[in-house]
Amino acid sequence: MDKQQLRERVWDELEKSGEARFPFPPHGRIPNFAGASEAADRLAATAAWRNAEVVKANPDAPQLPVRRAALHAGKRVYMAVPRLRDENPFLELDPDRIAPEERDAAATLSHVDDYAEQVGPDALPDVDLVVSGSVAVTESGTRIGKGEGYSDLEWAVLFELGRVDESTPVVTTVHERQVVDDAPEPDAHDVTMDLVVTPERVVETGAERKPTGIDWALASERIEEIPVLGRLAPEE
Repeated sequence: MDKQQLRERVWDELEKSGEARFPFPPHGRIPNFAGASEAADRLAATAAWRNAEVVKANPDAPQLPVRRAALHAGKRVYMAVPRLRDENPFLELDPDRIAPEERDAAATLSHVDDYAEQVGPDALPDVDLVVSGSVAVTESGTRIGKGEGYSDLEWAVLFELGRVDESTPVVTTVHERQVVDDAPEPDAHDVTMDLVVTPERVVETGAERKPTGIDWALASERIEEIPVLGRLAPEE
């Protein structure tokens, strides 16, 4: 089963089982799922979470409870601008500048622009925890995203900037139906997960390999559309 076949299987299972949640259909996206809030609660009980002051998170619906929990816990949250398309490619949510009663709204994709400051690479602090959305993931940490590659590229950019390193924990929150027994071997540019968190459990994957920078053989064709790549590209 290749990556796309695995995605389709998981999307179908979530939809047919009734475990998918808005937005619908789950297909073609990081799928929202029943129990996302419970998974966020489990993540919040981990040492990786407790030790983090700065969280880089994906903007998708199933991780909304994670972003809200981070803001309410006083953690700064960063999200990438879609497709890293701007000169200032990150959105900063600073809980010190957001009233407690407005933090739930601030964490939503529909309202983040009302509360976030868009910042450039130089303004980004060291990141203590990376939260990724997944379509499927194994207990050994192999992650399958929706297929566009931006999550892995964002990690690579952060690594090139010195904001993450091999010790930075990467986690995902998913439904149990998204945890699969087998998946294609990760490519060199794929980021593996250190923790897989479901509404029922926390899996410490033991994954050790993370990309240590940008794969320029893949990224070079995106330089014109992603300004930060142009900045980081090696001189010819």
